[in-house]
Amino acid sequence: MDQSLNLSDLAATLQAQIEAFTPRVEAQSVGSVLEVGDGIARISGLSAVASNELVQFANGTLGIAFNLERDNVGVIIMGEYQEIEEGQPVRATGRIASVPVGPALIGRVVNALGQPIDGKGPIRAAAFRPVERIAPRVVERQDVDTPVQTGIKAIDSMTPIGRGQRELIIGDRQTGKSALTIDAIINQKGQNMVCIYVAIGQKKAQVARLVARLERYGAMEYTIVVMASASEPAALQYLAPYAGCAMGEQIMEEGAMIGGQFVNDVLVIYDDLSKHAWAYRQVSLLLRRPPGREAYPGDVFYLHSRLLERACKLSDEKGGGSLTALRACPTATSSCRPARRTTKPRAWTVGSTGARERIMRPRRRWRRARTRTRSISCACASPAARSPRCRLSRPCWATCRPTFRPTSFRSLTARSSWRATCSTPASARP
Repeated sequence: MDQSLNLSDLAATLQAQIEAFTPRVEAQSVGSVLEVGDGIARISGLSAVASNELVQFANGTLGIAFNLERDNVGVIIMGEYQEIEEGQPVRATGRIASVPVGPALIGRVVNALGQPIDGKGPIRAAAFRPVERIAPRVVERQDVDTPVQTGIKAIDSMTPIGRGQRELIIGDRQTGKSALTIDAIINQKGQNMVCIYVAIGQKKAQVARLVARLERYGAMEYTIVVMASASEPAALQYLAPYAGCAMGEQIMEEGAMIGGQFVNDVLVIYDDLSKHAWAYRQVSLLLRRPPGREAYPGDVFYLHSRLLERACKLSDEKGGGSLTALRACPTATSSCRPARRTTKPRAWTVGSTGARERIMRPRRRWRRARTRTRSISCACASPAARSPRCRLSRPCWATCRPTFRPTSFRSLTARSSWRATCSTPASARP
């Protein structure tokens, strides 16, 4: 009897759940892989995908919709692509490329996607922020009036850097550009500033030594390290600067508590953006974008301008936070060294339109002209009667004059003297 009651109760419960069930219909954009290789995939079927939207492959790897073409979508793969094969399904996530932001990232080492790579456990981020964002407008900014003390007296005294400013560190290889930025980070201890170091295209061992140095001086307490090493795909190297800038913008607008003090000033260091341009060039060429000078795409300048324009100092109505950007850029070997001056500066000439400086050209040193002539033998003249200039006999000067011609003229003086000699009649010559 009890067993029959239990069965009837179970059937009633199931019947109630079935009646209460409401089917949910959700439209999802799904496509398939046409081709894949070198960190690039072409997808067909994602008709509703947006630019810079995240897509997910069958193995869980994420990608960014980079090229929106008429019949396919070019996707840069942010991870391993060896397991992705032709024909596998791809679905759109509906989320624009974003990274975790917030005070939880301070003191951690993350990759371009905001995932921890320092072995200290997961990061519980408060929110996500798109990596691409329009820079604050002019009315939302204020003048730069507070300096960033780098700790180097020559820089702080002669070329001070303001909070909210963009500054370029340029020089040849192995001249101390990265060392200057690391010293600037260490010097921010106790200055109420959060530092973000973005390492692009560097070796993992080099970044590990950098993090160990920051920990030795206690600078990791207010520093975030974003790393896209040289062994990682070009897509992650392209995304890393924008991810670091998004993390800094969150602290600039919302602030963070460090050591019991509210901080909304951020120093972001991009080391270096030349490798970032190389990664962007690689991705663009693989996606068959039109190349320009040195195979860079036409929007390579906009690539960095929209990144550096996000550095600013907000007005008091927006919180008064600031984001300072320092970008390192190596140059070609010996291009920044002073060249040895080989010529004296030319004088100024004054004309009717005012003073104009003449073009500096190396002074030409004219050598003494040597007129080399052809030695023509003459049977009707003795060697004593021949002229020392042309080595031709005087009686047959008129006959042999056409063959007398210097093989080269080193100056106008030599040419005019030869013409004067040839125009002199034979009777008037000595």
